[in-house]
Amino acid sequence: MKLALLSESPADEAGVRVLAEAVLGERVQRVQPHLRARGWPNVAQVLPPIIRHLHFRTDADGLIVVVDSDDTVVHTTEHEADGYFHPHCRLCQLRAVFRRTTRKLPPARGRERVLRCVGLAVPAIEAWYLCGRDATVTEVAWTEGREHGRQPYSRAELKQRVYGTSRPSLQHEIDCALREVQRHRGDTRRLEADFPGGFGALARDLRAMQQARPSGQRTG
Repeated sequence: MKLALLSESPADEAGVRVLAEAVLGERVQRVQPHLRARGWPNVAQVLPPIIRHLHFRTDADGLIVVVDSDDTVVHTTEHEADGYFHPHCRLCQLRAVFRRTTRKLPPARGRERVLRCVGLAVPAIEAWYLCGRDATVTEVAWTEGREHGRQPYSRAELKQRVYGTSRPSLQHEIDCALREVQRHRGDTRRLEADFPGGFGALARDLRAMQQARPSGQRTG
């Protein structure tokens, strides 16, 4: 499957690619977007031109976008209701950008549009990396802790646990990300259970995109 990836750093994109392959059960052939992002809100800012570029100038099947929630609203099942939009949920915001950008695009390169896959790492992608080796790091733990006025862990603490340092180099981040996601190559059910709003949404989008692809185009 031909997919473009957009996240807050190259290290995040390296990890997300492996996780996407685990969900899909097939290799991802990466299509490079013509713009890169560094953090939120830059991801949302560059998303419209990237969508248009991929639509008209590439044969990408879809675009994966993953961002950290930081201290914003966690995506929940309530947000999945038809017509629902939470203005402070970054996943809802990114989906809205996709809708606005693709609404009037004509078909191009043999497809109606580039399909969207959006995920939200709560509170940061390092939480996903710790899944399976630290049971205290989950969406529920983060949400319930904040609801009761206590933060179960900080984003800085998550980074320290994953990278072993507060100031990792980019290559060290990539190496650590790839090491951690290997646990989920054969089965992403633990990630989907521990992070149902953010990773679960991404997994559902990926599977829906796979099903929507014309038959005969699956690659192993």
